[in-house]
Amino acid sequence: MSSTRLLVLGVLNEGPRHGYEINQLVTAGALEQWTEVKAGSVYHALAKLETEGLAETHSEERTGDRLRRVYAITPEGRHALRDLLRKALSAPPHSTRSDFALALRWHALLDSGEARELVVASSQALDRRRAEIAAGRTAKAGLSPLADALFDNAEAHLAADAKLLEDIERLLDR
Repeated sequence: MSSTRLLVLGVLNEGPRHGYEINQLVTAGALEQWTEVKAGSVYHALAKLETEGLAETHSEERTGDRLRRVYAITPEGRHALRDLLRKALSAPPHSTRSDFALALRWHALLDSGEARELVVASSQALDRRRAEIAAGRTAKAGLSPLADALFDNAEAHLAADAKLLEDIERLLDR
């Protein structure tokens, strides 16, 4: 499933928008941190959704020398959005799949100590991610109980990953 497709159809379901406006929502919400949505993918998604009949050009606005297309969701787009929602909400929120686990199998192929250094670097990146989550929680304080639940879940996953990395560092030290 395309996260961008879900986002664009969801936003269009709220009302007609142009691509720049949707990109601003992606940027303002820091969605790249939380989903697979990339701001640059919005325009491609809009064009594809229009080709598929799930979105249509609602109007065009002139802004200086630019002509912006305003898109709206079609009835078929609303149906597709509901299907995407069903699929997304019926799947686990986080995946346990990771190339990290696969790479651990052959860590000994790296130079002595290199695997541990990489795990330490992963741990440091995880610490930065935990700080980003904490800052995001502060910035979005009081948003909704659903948002709080998502932050709680993200923090729990990151805490579990931190514990795993600590354990792996200890095991690699042996």
